[in-house]
Amino acid sequence: MISQDHVTVVPTGCCHDCGGRCVLKAHVKDGKIIRLESDNGEDPQLRACLRGRAYRQRVYSPDRLKYPLRRVGERGEGRFERVSWEEALEKVAFELKRIKDTYGNSSIFFAAGSGNQGMLHGPIPVGAMLLAFGGFTRIWGVASYEGALFASMATYGTMRTGNSRDDLLNSRLVVLWGWNPANTVWDPETSFTLARVREKGIKIVVVDPRYTDTAATFAKQWIPIRPGTDAAMLIAMAYVIITEGLEDKAFVEKYTVGFESYRDYVLGHEDDVPKTPEWAETITTVPAQTIAELAREYAQSKPAALIAGWGPSRAARGEQYSRAANVLTAVTGNIGISGGYASGFMRAYSSRETGSGTHGSRNPVEKGAPPRKNSLHKLRGGTNPNSARIHSAKVFDAILRGRAGGYPTDLKMAYVVASNFINQHPNTRRGVEAFKALEFVVVHEQFMTPTAKLADIVLPVNTFMERNDIAPPWLGSPYYICLNKAIDSLYESKSDLEIARELSKKLGLPPGLVDMDEDDILRAIGESRDDIHDYDKMKQDGVVRIKLPEPIISFREQIEDPENNRFETLSGKIEIYSKHMEEMDNPLLPPIPKYLKPPESYDSPLAAKYPLQLLTTHYKTRAHSTWHNVPWMREIEPHSVWINSIDAKKRDIEEGDLVDVFNDRGKIRIPAKVTERIMPGVVNVSQGAWYDPDKKGVDHGGCANVLTDDAHSPSGAHHMNSVLVQVAAAERTMP
Repeated sequence: MISQDHVTVVPTGCCHDCGGRCVLKAHVKDGKIIRLESDNGEDPQLRACLRGRAYRQRVYSPDRLKYPLRRVGERGEGRFERVSWEEALEKVAFELKRIKDTYGNSSIFFAAGSGNQGMLHGPIPVGAMLLAFGGFTRIWGVASYEGALFASMATYGTMRTGNSRDDLLNSRLVVLWGWNPANTVWDPETSFTLARVREKGIKIVVVDPRYTDTAATFAKQWIPIRPGTDAAMLIAMAYVIITEGLEDKAFVEKYTVGFESYRDYVLGHEDDVPKTPEWAETITTVPAQTIAELAREYAQSKPAALIAGWGPSRAARGEQYSRAANVLTAVTGNIGISGGYASGFMRAYSSRETGSGTHGSRNPVEKGAPPRKNSLHKLRGGTNPNSARIHSAKVFDAILRGRAGGYPTDLKMAYVVASNFINQHPNTRRGVEAFKALEFVVVHEQFMTPTAKLADIVLPVNTFMERNDIAPPWLGSPYYICLNKAIDSLYESKSDLEIARELSKKLGLPPGLVDMDEDDILRAIGESRDDIHDYDKMKQDGVVRIKLPEPIISFREQIEDPENNRFETLSGKIEIYSKHMEEMDNPLLPPIPKYLKPPESYDSPLAAKYPLQLLTTHYKTRAHSTWHNVPWMREIEPHSVWINSIDAKKRDIEEGDLVDVFNDRGKIRIPAKVTERIMPGVVNVSQGAWYDPDKKGVDHGGCANVLTDDAHSPSGAHHMNSVLVQVAAAERTMP
């Protein structure tokens, strides 16, 4: 920390689930942050985006929750009264004991979210407390990436895939598929690296239904594609590569299993339907010639990097897209080499403690439960397959139907930490109905979010600036940030650790993690990592950059020395055909990647009523629902529905008009952004805007999850980008 002219510069950072984890330097005078700056040190600089730089507006927002609140009106009405911490915690402790004694620990739903990505605060201490209390029911299936994670595990046996960003400079072609890091960051140095790639003359191709900021800034070619059809195009590219003899035969033979089965499907030997570019054109709208040219260019530009983003996998059958991309990188031999890229989950770097671990559970509620059907339970790592867990898309249904509906328990209370759960999970209106049916809800929050409005007790928590923590890299870049406390906690807010510590005493729990001093815990965390060598220096500098002698190349060891370095799959090789998936005997999870039409497809019967496909992308001014209420962010780019001019003209909609976006699940009312940056037949409502319904149930906040389906693919992939809607001018819509 540096002091000058009564101003202290505190090295800290930003640690939301935005794709970054960036350095901030808080300039503090008289106990108040007067300015924030970002990293201006050595490369690669971990520079914060506009969200982190606006953090003062979050810390000092007049809407901050200042003291504990107790509900006095009907649940969801938003009427609360101020109570003391003693009263609030006594009530929470009483309800936890009552519900445990009456229904058992499995009736306690721990709704732990990603709003805090530190290594100490957020859900971690609360989870430790609830484990000591006897356990709880939790979710599986992360909305952001479950399909991509499943595909990585099925193909490679691990989530650690891809190469480090700096290795893109060694590629001859870079294909960014459904990936918009200009907005979603994906580690702070990504955009800077892509700028260097472009300056070096390496061609960048973007495949996306929208002309994203990434496409506009970096790409030489933009290929718009109909949502939900990405697997068809990837498979058609494989057709061109195979029929023209462009596959890497030696690589396929030595490092993979199951190519023959995939080839039979691609060539149509299995179903009499050759997966030609012409076949894919009718499905994807991408011209056959464009598909064929990209296939040849990718196969012949080796080494080439195909980076398959998570967006298209956040859809019904999303794991098929991810699997098809993974397999294409294998067929062309672009795995384990500099300049190539093993498409997948993309966690290239990890330290000793970020390993995938095993499928064991310390949660007493989960002890003895068999693995879920359709889980990759024979593999180590990935998602815990314990069948006592409930998929996150189905929690609302589970609350309402319980054991009678086939779920493992009857949920009676929700303990919500670091999550705007109602807002950020599909079918929000059903979520409101479900939370109203619970006997008790407690929420840790900084603002009165749509979820907090449904609480019985709201406990105010502090921000990054008011506590100490360590931030790991978001997706595997080699660095850590020390989030040094810059100011004292405002108002009556407490950290999640402090709350868990005080509540543990009222629950009569024995001493444990939550009773340790904050710095002692963080020191232990730091010393447990094999790449943090000096905790005190990291705390002083605010960041530790791990110096690597060369770029990270996933699976380099397996490719260079396969005899001593097997892949972590059951076969020990890259699995184009997965016997583990074959054993599932599920037509929606075939052992080879296939194009499977989603239920709400462009040509499904429902499209006659709701003809537009909805995307629910991430927004440049929010990290999920965080920063929604920050004025600077709302000014930069107001929330709206993107609609192509062709679709707008058909509906007599002009730029800025208030429109309704609706389907059978609900209706939202927001302004229209008429633009050529989205393809016809597709609209986009970025996720994260706060649910704000009127008395008729019309959401004026523009929450995309009012429209999304609370369903999931067998692998766990959410249906966030597999939604059919209609758009109409608001004043012409029947009430």
